[in-house]
Amino acid sequence: MPTMKAEDVYVGELEQLILLLVLRLDDEAYANPIREELARTAGRRMARGALYTALERLEQKGCLRSTMGNPLPERGGRARRYFTVTTAGLRALRQSRRVLLGLWDGVESKLETS
Repeated sequence: MPTMKAEDVYVGELEQLILLLVLRLDDEAYANPIREELARTAGRRMARGALYTALERLEQKGCLRSTMGNPLPERGGRARRYFTVTTAGLRALRQSRRVLLGLWDGVESKLETS
């Protein structure tokens, strides 16, 4: 499946959270830490399979890139799959942030009074 152009990329809330966590985790951005941080910071518990589905969807959209690490003895010789945010992913995050901040403008006071 070809990757989408940046202007065509929409990322939902969960995808935004995952992209932000990949940025935060940097060199440690592989499934287990992403899943743990998602639960710890956002209170979102996910099945491993659901996380992999979301990560693959972000890769198909061109927002993430994955690479395989070296085989690890503690993993029975299996390698970890590491993720990095692409330029298109950064653009999608910036666009989402702009939209959300624009929508929040002027409504904070309404939320505080109710």
